Formats: sequence, structure tokens, C-alpha cells
Amino acid sequence: MKLQKVHTTTDVHVAGEAFRIIKEAPFMHYQSLKQLHEQLGDRFIEKIRLLLNEPRGFAGLQGCWLVPPLNQEADAAVLFFNHEGLASLHYGGIVAVMTVLLECGHLQPRESNEYKIETINGVIPVIATMERDDVVSVRVESGMCQVIEANIPLSYPHIDTPFSLVQADQLYAVFEKRTMTTEIRIEELSELKQWGRGILQALALKAPVQSVILMDDTHLAQGRVKTITFREDQYIVRSPGFGSTMACYTSVLSKGRGDIKESFVNESIFGSVLTAQAATKTKDAYTFHLTSRGFITGMQQFVLDPTDPLPAGFLLK
Repeated sequence: MKLQKVHTTTDVHVAGEAFRIIKEAPFMHYQSLKQLHEQLGDRFIEKIRLLLNEPRGFAGLQGCWLVPPLNQEADAAVLFFNHEGLASLHYGGIVAVMTVLLECGHLQPRESNEYKIETINGVIPVIATMERDDVVSVRVESGMCQVIEANIPLSYPHIDTPFSLVQADQLYAVFEKRTMTTEIRIEELSELKQWGRGILQALALKAPVQSVILMDDTHLAQGRVKTITFREDQYIVRSPGFGSTMACYTSVLSKGRGDIKESFVNESIFGSVLTAQAATKTKDAYTFHLTSRGFITGMQQFVLDPTDPLPAGFLLK
């Protein structure tokens, strides 16, 4: 067999969400990370599909492209991509990247635990704590998050509930699970998916949201919520969601229902958690410190046989 393409990756999961990290620097000239981002979207779409699509990947897999930093303050630079192509900032991807950089010896641990990762959104400060040879905690600082509009009515067959529009890493519609009898648990996933499909259809004509969040705030007094997030393609986020956590915390704080001095824990449908702590507050916006941990799940070589009838792969959702 003559191999047409060979790619080496490291796979990491962060609170259940899977990331595939590539460390192959592209052979091209670029003056900024933004310029590289624009060039990669067109020139490397075949590679992106090869590594993320089935049969080598799956619909929930996210990609991270590690390259040398251009900013002298940064320790590394990363571009994010998904099945559609290059993507914007992904905080979970930063956690995954820091795990690989430190545990695989690409960066030497520092006593300060302070690092900086360059993205197209700027340089992101990171606190990564190691115990022996394991990264046990990664904290990243978010951008500004704010409620765009609250208590928006939504009328749809079998659905009559208001929601909030929150701008975090993308635009979210946040629904509170108060009138629903369905619980956010694996056993009721079928009913939850049906709810998510209906909400996305209803919102298609009302608001240009990228994701819908259903939040159970029963234990908010203890600083804890449980959520499930549906992407606009109806796929469920495989973690509590970094953006989802920011959006929910912002929604809660804007209503005066949370304590800005206390940490906020978001639990997924399968029990993984993300922790957020408000960092700064302006008149109507917040930034957060988001804390999680990554686990390396594999180091793999992917190949493309020139006779493979599925070079671009496929996706079943």
C-alpha cells in the first residue's frame, strides 16, 4: 500500500469534549495568526475533513492546530477548527493544548504556573498547575459576556416559555427548566433531543443563535446548575460547555440571583463539571476564570490510502 498522506495527532478530552491536536506547522508565509487562519481555511480543508470526519473522527470532535507563536509574550499559538473549517476561540481547546504542551514536554513547567497562548482573539493568560507529571488544573480567562435581551417570549406548539439571549464566545439562547417535567439526565435524552429540535426550529425565525442551553437551576443556592447545550446543527455539546457555562453564569448574575464572589459549577448530562469564577464586572458585562482539566486519550497516526473511496469522510448525526 502506498500512503498518500500521514498525519500525527494527540487526542485529549476536557470534561468529556474531545479535541484532536495537530503539531505539524504549515509550510507557508504569514505575517499574523489571523492571516494564517484565513489561508488555512481554504488550503487545508481536505486535511481537516480527513482528521475530523468519520471514519477517523466523529461529529463532536474539535480540532486544534498548534503553531509557533508570533507574539513574543506567548508560549505557543493555536488555531481552532471544526467540521466546517477554521473556527473562533475555544476555551476547552486551550485546556487541551496546555495539557499536551506540558505533559508531553513541549513546555517546561514553571513555578509561577503562568503561561500565555496566542489565538486570533489575542493572547490568553493561562494558569496550569502540575502535580508530578500531570496537569491537574488549567484556568483560562474569558472575554466579555453580557445579556443582550432577557425574558424574550417564544411561542411554539407545546413550547411556551421565555428565554434570554446571551453573548459569550457566541450567541446563546438560555432557557430555564422550570415548567418542564423532563429532567436533564441520560435516561431522558430522547425527550430532551425532541425539545432541542423544537426550540431550534422555533428560534430559526426569531434569533440568530448558535446554541441553545437548557438550564436546571434547582441547586443554584449551592452555586451549582445542570445544563445541556444543543448546537445549531442539533448536535449536543459533549461537556457542560465553556461558552455555555459563561452564558448561564452571566444570565444568573444579571438577574441578581447569584453571588459574584462565589464559584459557579456547571454539570453536564453525564456528570462532568466545569467551574467558573467571575473575574471582572462592568456595568452590564462580565469576564470569568474558567477551570477544568484535560486527559490525553491517545497519540495516533492517521493515513490516507489513495484507493480509499471515502477520502473526505462522512458525518452521521
